[in-house]
Amino acid sequence: MLGRSASNLFWLSRYFERADYVARLLDAGWRMSLTPGLDTGHRDQWNSVLDAASLGEVFAQRYDRADRAHVVDFMLFDQDNPSSVYNCLMAARTNAKSERIRITKDIWESINTTWLEFSAIKPAEVTTNKLPELLDWVKSASNLFRGALLGTILRHDNYHFSQLGCFIERAENTARLLDVKYYVLLPRTEVAGGMVDSHQWMMILRAVSAERSYRHMYHDRLRPIKVADYLILKAAMPRSLRHAYDWICRTLDEMEQFYGEREACHDLAGETLETLRSTSIEQIIDMGLHEFLENFIGNNNRLSLKVAEDFNF
Repeated sequence: MLGRSASNLFWLSRYFERADYVARLLDAGWRMSLTPGLDTGHRDQWNSVLDAASLGEVFAQRYDRADRAHVVDFMLFDQDNPSSVYNCLMAARTNAKSERIRITKDIWESINTTWLEFSAIKPAEVTTNKLPELLDWVKSASNLFRGALLGTILRHDNYHFSQLGCFIERAENTARLLDVKYYVLLPRTEVAGGMVDSHQWMMILRAVSAERSYRHMYHDRLRPIKVADYLILKAAMPRSLRHAYDWICRTLDEMEQFYGEREACHDLAGETLETLRSTSIEQIIDMGLHEFLENFIGNNNRLSLKVAEDFNF
């Protein structure tokens, strides 16, 4: 496969996964904004949303304050924000259009229909009451794309590059979400584990559609260390770091068989997976959750660059 095609498929999946993540962040911010008492003793939830998307500094250059209207417009529709849902969906469609012969009709129609419907939305019409419906629609559109991809594409290099893009992006997003919880959302004037802290952790679980599955697995009250364990180390949790790297390494194994060569990115991904397999949540907390996540994000970014280098993006 040409490096250009590999890059298009890799980033097509990344862009759709990123659009889904932005919608989930906004949904979490909106829910927190409706919870009484969550604006006392810690940073505003809309700043938290921006920081979880690594967009706080960019936003501050253009706006004086982070309120619902400005943040929602910036993260959904702003054409100057490369990570806005608008730009993510447009970039995904552009990449898909370049690779029409490599994707199925179902995949193309899911992407094209999503873009046409979203681009027709007028930002002024997205009121507070209509925001949850729009965010649910973005998440559903992402699920439609993933379903079309998994259900119709041939299991060769087209599929492999798409899977790599999806799970590298998902791993970074989950890690950033957790890191912001400890560095931004954690109350400054209340002991961790109090009412405000519990509300915040529940919003984090809701952001990754995990509040019910968490209860199913742990059968007790919400505890921060168990939430961190669930989203970092539990292979059964579809948005955990461990689950993402299980898939990344499995995909690279299949690519090794497909191409008959083992690339350097394979070993780099394997090192991260081994860390996730051999480290307990207690060890992670002892070494510092922020430090662990910061190191993970760095390694994940290096893996993305190494994949591009090894496959001539």
